[in-house]
Amino acid sequence: MEKKYERVIKYVEKLIESNQLKQGERLPSIRLMADKLKCNKATIIRAYDELVMNHKLYTIPKSGYYLVETNKSGKEESKLIDFSEAIPDPRLLPYKEFNHCINKAVETYRDSLFLCTETQGMQSLRKVLQDHFSEYQVFTTEEKIFITSGSQQALSILSNMSFPNDKKNILVEQPTYRLMQDMALLNGNKLIGIKRNFHGIDLKELEKLFKQESIKFFYTIPRFHNPLGTSYSEKEKMKIVELAQKYDVYIVEDDYFIDIETNRKALPLYYYDTSKKVIYIKSFSKTFMPGIRIGAVVLHDHLKDEFFEHKRCHDQSTSVLAQGALEIFINSGMYKNHVRKIQREYEKKMACLRELLKTKSIEGMEYFVPTTGFFIWVKLPPELNVNILARRLKEKNILISTAKEFLTVKQLDENSFRIAISHLSIDQIRYGLKTVFEEIKDYACLRVQ
Repeated sequence: MEKKYERVIKYVEKLIESNQLKQGERLPSIRLMADKLKCNKATIIRAYDELVMNHKLYTIPKSGYYLVETNKSGKEESKLIDFSEAIPDPRLLPYKEFNHCINKAVETYRDSLFLCTETQGMQSLRKVLQDHFSEYQVFTTEEKIFITSGSQQALSILSNMSFPNDKKNILVEQPTYRLMQDMALLNGNKLIGIKRNFHGIDLKELEKLFKQESIKFFYTIPRFHNPLGTSYSEKEKMKIVELAQKYDVYIVEDDYFIDIETNRKALPLYYYDTSKKVIYIKSFSKTFMPGIRIGAVVLHDHLKDEFFEHKRCHDQSTSVLAQGALEIFINSGMYKNHVRKIQREYEKKMACLRELLKTKSIEGMEYFVPTTGFFIWVKLPPELNVNILARRLKEKNILISTAKEFLTVKQLDENSFRIAISHLSIDQIRYGLKTVFEEIKDYACLRVQ
């Protein structure tokens, strides 16, 4: 039997089909729609929310529901399946909501838009982020938060500045985020690597490196590691922090994916830090709006002055407009709504990937599929060369990222590749993965012959 809210959905869809409701237009208010269709407000809310989940409507708190604009250019969807790009799904980005925040920020901060403002970042945004971070168990004060032009700027400054431990080198996981490695080398740093795999890192090896090498800081991605997709256990996090305290090594914690974390028992390294060794970095690019270039770093008092001087020389101050819009977006509740939406969607994509992989197993191949995230890491059996596989797939319009893109230190030989699914549709994921594994099987057969 058809439910009441389903009848409301059909009614709205008819308005769209008959062009009575145009792209970008505001829908009738909940009260007006309830009166018109002779039903209660809860039914209208349920129907509107279903349409939001199906990307037909979007909502602006205290304003209403709006029809999503679509691009009907008639162009066919690209046949290229790009598993190499770890970027947000453009269909999930809150364009309309954030545009509303940009306009509000122009109105609110018009007197300071074209001035160089606080180098540390707008105090009002830092205050908002203090509360925002506490929800993720990162307890700090606004005085310890610096707003940066993307997390990349924070990493660049940290790799350049001196630290109180008077040590010189940077320890990085292998594999890890390539741009961090390239930037550190460009800044003249010596990189030391520690191998990380599906099982984590060798904590005895970590202690040995902390003890014997001059490690300024250890750059790590504890949660949804790029490119592995894995996360450290709470026991591993506590041990890493303990070793950092024992050997006077700082930790730079890149927590760029915290927004999609659904396990509330998973805590950041910063939570366990009692010796002021953990520097916490948060990006608003991967899961929110890549183009706004806003990042935040939480620094202890003894690091603030030098970081401030580097930041001042980098760009004086981060965009007031971007900061103001982000502040409004978080304060309005839009950010939480957006996070809930992307959590659902990325979980669905990863669940789809998990189901597909159940039927695609190849002897000797290893992989890890997280509950959510942007990508997975696949390790091939030694007889199959990942670089040859990548070339074969490219000929079939399938792009992957091979291990060499994430390895810098010692150029470790890793016969693996990353599959990023974040920006692809479910149909693209299914088609692309089917092609990838058909190609692996064909390549394996050729090796046997």
